[in-house]
Amino acid sequence: MRIIDVTSRTTLAAYQALRVPEVWIYRDRTLKIYLLQNSDYTESSVSLVFPNLPIPEMIPQLVQKAIHTGTRQMLRELKTQLC
Repeated sequence: MRIIDVTSRTTLAAYQALRVPEVWIYRDRTLKIYLLQNSDYTESSVSLVFPNLPIPEMIPQLVQKAIHTGTRQMLRELKTQLC
């Protein structure tokens, strides 16, 4: 099960109750990844969803780029980089 919640400050306990395997929390220009292991969340520097990408570094940069150049432009540039 994958859940994306970008509208609220839901606690890890809520995701834990749903047994969500990976949670990303972006706060204060920092992204933290939490993985569910043995019923508890552990902070991780690697995403299970995107194991080959430096997600904790990429997301804050992409958010700032979207703020400055616009989301559409940021997504076009990201698509070019990934393809």
